[in-house]
Amino acid sequence: MAVSAQALGYSPSGEDVDYQVDDEAFEGYFVKAKGTPRGSVLLVHDWDGIDDYERERADMLAEQGFDTFAVDLFGEGHRPQAMEEKQAATQALYGDRQRMRELTQAGLDQAHALGAATGTIVLGYCFGGAVALEMAREGNTDGIAAYASFHGGLETPEGQGYSSDTAPLFIAHGGADESVSLQDVASFADELEQAGLNYEIGIYSGAPHAFSVFGSDRHDQQADERSWHTFLAWLDETL
Repeated sequence: MAVSAQALGYSPSGEDVDYQVDDEAFEGYFVKAKGTPRGSVLLVHDWDGIDDYERERADMLAEQGFDTFAVDLFGEGHRPQAMEEKQAATQALYGDRQRMRELTQAGLDQAHALGAATGTIVLGYCFGGAVALEMAREGNTDGIAAYASFHGGLETPEGQGYSSDTAPLFIAHGGADESVSLQDVASFADELEQAGLNYEIGIYSGAPHAFSVFGSDRHDQQADERSWHTFLAWLDETL
């Protein structure tokens, strides 16, 4: 079950990792797979940066056999809390897609430097889901086995698109998401169909935006657990 350990006094299993990108300081989180690794996951945070939500998800993925690195796209110590700060942090990267891709790639490089297994799933939550799809469209990253987005943005910027050799995609979406409509999901699915891609989209009834975030007023336990188990089954079939 995708049940938060925070209520039981969550303690991270991995370690925070300081790293540099062009002389800028960043702080990610790395946890080794339990047992022999099946692959690795590059986990992209939501709009408040890395916190215990991302650490706990990374630990859950490690339990499933994946070396997992949570990449930091905002910079060490930059963990926005106010709405305006979160919007500013994400809009800065939406407005500079090249920097978004470069910082994500730097996280992947750091994961490999730490010994993460080959065959990587790029997985993001909310803002991070949009980043995962940005990397899928960019298409120049070797060794990516799949992309996944949980309640993330689905819009394709003008001038971008998906190539026919894009790795498989998994999308989990809340049926009551007011940030990304069901019409947006339908348009996205049509875009993937036109590109001839391998994808799966799960829509969870009544679930709002950010439905998987433990401890939040948006958390929908049923949608969280169903999407998590579906994602794991999808990985078993896809990898």
